[in-house]
Amino acid sequence: NPHREAQRRPPGPGDKAAGRSVMSSLARLATCNLNQWAMDFRGNLERIEASIREAKAAGCTFRTGPELEVTGYSCEDSFLEADTLAHAWESLAALLASDLTDGILCDIGMPVMHRNVSYNCRVVLLNRRVVGVRPKVCLANDGNYREMRYFTPWFIDPTSPGYGALEQYYLPRIVRELTGQRTVPIGIFAVAALDTALAFETCEELFTPLAPHIALSLDGVEIIANGSGSHHQLRKLQTRIDLVRGATAKAGGVYLYANQKGCDGGRLYFDGCAMAWVNGECVAQGSQFEGLDEVEVVVATVSLSDVRNFRASFIARSSQAASAASIPRVEVDFALTLPYADQLCSAPSRPSPPRLHSAMEEIALGPSGWLWDYLRRSGQRGYFLPLSGGADSSSTAALVAIMCQRVVEELGAGSERSRSRVLADVRRVTKRADYTPPDWRDLCGKVLVTCYMASEFSGAETRARAALLAEQIGCLHTSISIDGMRSAVCETFAAMEVHSGGVRSEAVRRRPEMKTKPRDYAELTQNLALQNIQARSRMVMAYFMAQLMPWATDGDETTAGGSLLVLGSANVDEALRGYYTKYDCSAADLNPIGGVNKRDLKAFLEWAGRERGIGVLARVADAPPSAELTGAEGAQLDEEDMGMSYDELAALGYCRKVERCGPLSTFLKLRDRWADGRALTPSIRARGAAAPVTFDEQVAQKVKDFYFYHAINRHKMTTLTPSYHAESYSPDDNRFDLRPFLQNARFDEQFKAIDEAVAAAKAARGES
Repeated sequence: NPHREAQRRPPGPGDKAAGRSVMSSLARLATCNLNQWAMDFRGNLERIEASIREAKAAGCTFRTGPELEVTGYSCEDSFLEADTLAHAWESLAALLASDLTDGILCDIGMPVMHRNVSYNCRVVLLNRRVVGVRPKVCLANDGNYREMRYFTPWFIDPTSPGYGALEQYYLPRIVRELTGQRTVPIGIFAVAALDTALAFETCEELFTPLAPHIALSLDGVEIIANGSGSHHQLRKLQTRIDLVRGATAKAGGVYLYANQKGCDGGRLYFDGCAMAWVNGECVAQGSQFEGLDEVEVVVATVSLSDVRNFRASFIARSSQAASAASIPRVEVDFALTLPYADQLCSAPSRPSPPRLHSAMEEIALGPSGWLWDYLRRSGQRGYFLPLSGGADSSSTAALVAIMCQRVVEELGAGSERSRSRVLADVRRVTKRADYTPPDWRDLCGKVLVTCYMASEFSGAETRARAALLAEQIGCLHTSISIDGMRSAVCETFAAMEVHSGGVRSEAVRRRPEMKTKPRDYAELTQNLALQNIQARSRMVMAYFMAQLMPWATDGDETTAGGSLLVLGSANVDEALRGYYTKYDCSAADLNPIGGVNKRDLKAFLEWAGRERGIGVLARVADAPPSAELTGAEGAQLDEEDMGMSYDELAALGYCRKVERCGPLSTFLKLRDRWADGRALTPSIRARGAAAPVTFDEQVAQKVKDFYFYHAINRHKMTTLTPSYHAESYSPDDNRFDLRPFLQNARFDEQFKAIDEAVAAAKAARGES
C-alpha cells in the first residue's frame, strides 16, 4: 500500500539535518499513575492537569493516562447516568479551553455515548482540538470487573480484516463551541504523526489472545499506549509485566502502560506500576505502591530507529506485516520526535529489569495505602480496632502502623506537592489545624484506638501481647470486660415470658451453660449461643466506643468531634469456612486483611516484626490461632474447631474458585496433590466408627466437610465487611464470588460421585 508507506515515512525538505534526524528518531513520551476517585470530577481533573503539566515540563510530546481517568474507574452504576457522561465532557472541555494540550498529544480515558450506546473510550487531544475517539473492543467482565453492565464493546465484523471503517462522532455543544469541530472519527485507528504512527489498547485488551497490539504492530504502528484500570492482587504484577514484555518482545515497538494507583471508592486497590517498554525491555517504571503522591509521571526517551531495525531484521515478522490488514489512520500535523538539536543532547532511556515486590511487601504496602486513602477521603477521625492479641487483629494493627510510617515518610521525602497534600490530610483527619506529626508513633496515637475486650475465657498471654503491640506502635490502647454484657443478655433471656404456642412458661429452659467439650447437640447449641453472644457483644461495644472515643479523649487539643471507623480482622480462610459469628466483631466498616490467607498473614507478621520495627509481631506469629470463646489460648484451637487446617482450607478454596471445581473435581485434584505423605486434620463430622480410614476416604471426607460447611454458612458471606481484595479465591459475595446463599448442603449427587470414585479406585488397586 504505497499510500500507507508514505504515511509512515517522515517527510523532510531534504536538508542534511532532516536526514540525520531520521537516523536518530528519539521521542520523549510520558505515562502516569493517578490516584483518581470515582465521581470526583474536580479532583480527577486537577490530577490529569498536573500530569500533563509535568509531561510537558519534561519535554514530552505524548502523554497517556489511566482507564476512565476523568470519572474514576469504579463509578459502577453511575456510568448509567447521563449526568456522569455530561460532567466527563465538561472536564474534557476544561482541558481544551486551556493551553495544556498545546504541543503535546494527550490520550484521555472517559466514557462516551455514541448513537445511544455507551462506550469505554480513549479521547485523543492535540492543540486544543479533538483528534478522535477510540472505544474499547474487549471489556473486562469477570472476577471483580463488570464493564458490560455499563458499556458495550465496539463491534468488529469478524468476516472482515482489520478493525473496520471509522464512523463520525458528533461532539457535544460544549466542545463544538471551543474547537469549532462538529464531528471527529470514532473507531479503531492509529494517529499518523509526521514521523511515526501511534495507537491504543485499553487494559483488558492486552490480556486477550488476539490483542489489538498484534494487528497494530504488523501494520506499522510503532507506539502503543495502554490506559488501564488494573487492581492489585497478590502476586499478579508478574502476569501484567509478562504480557507487556510479550507485546513488544516478538512484534517490537514501544509500549506505554498507565494505571490508577490507590483506592477510588471500593474494595479494590489499583496498584499503579506505569511502565514503558521497547522491544521487550523495560526502559522506565513507576511505583506499584511506594509514595503517597496522587500524581506520578513516568517519562521515557525511546528510539524509533531501534524499533524499525528490530522489526525489519525479523524477516518472518516482515512477511506477515507485508500482508497485514490496514488500520485506519487519522493524520495530525505534528511530530513526536525531538528536534534534531535536542536529539544530539539526549539518549534513549536505558533498559533495566522490572522491579517486583515480595508478597510480604505487597501485603504491607497495598492495604496500608488503601487504609490511608479511605480514611482521608471518608472525613472520619481515625480507626477503632478490637485488638485480641491474636494474628488477625495484630496484622490489622500493624497495617495501620505501617500506614502511619508511610505518611510520615511522605512528609519528609515526598514531592513538594505531595508533602503539602498529605499534611493537609493529616490535619483534617486529626482535627488539629497546626499539627505536624513528629514521628509515626505520635500519628498512630492520634488515628488509632485499640481495645482488648476481655471475657472470663481470655488468657493473660493474649492480653499481654495486645498491650505490648499497642505500646510498640504508639496507639491509644484500652481494655474492657464484656462479661457484664453477656450476663445481662443471659438474664434478659431468663426473664423471658411465654404467652402462646402451647408451651408452658415454667417448662422453658432459661439457663444455658458453657461446656468445654459438648457431648451432644443440646450442649453444642448452648455453647454456640454463649460463644456468639460474646462475639456480638464485642461488635456492639466496638461501635459504641468508635463514636465516643474522640469525644472522650480529645481534651483541649481539639473540640471538633467526629467518630472512628471500625476495623474488622477476619481472614479470607475463616470467611470461606464460615468460621466466625455473623455480626460479631468481624462486622465492621472495613477489613484490610479480609482478602489475605492465614499462611500469608503469619509470614507477614514475621516480616513486619523484623522489617518494620514491631518486634512483638514475631511472638504473635508463633502463637496457635484461638478464638478464646470457650477457653484461653491453647485450650481452644481454631483448626481443631474447624476440623481442617488453614493450609487445607487454602487448597480447597483454590480448587473451588480459581480452578472452578465442584466437589468431585476438587476430590480428584486433591487426592493427587496431597499424596505426599502429609497427615490430614481429623474430621469433626465423621468420628469414631464412621471416621475415614484410607487416604482416599480421608480426602473425600475433607472435601465433603468443606462443601458442607461452606454451604450452611454461605448466608454469612452476604454480610462480609468490605475487605481489601488480595486473594484469588476470596468468597466476597458482593461482586467477586457470586453464589446463592441458600444451598443444599447434602450435595446428594455430588457426594455420591465422590464415593463412587473412591470405590472405583479401591477396586482398581485390588483392595476389598
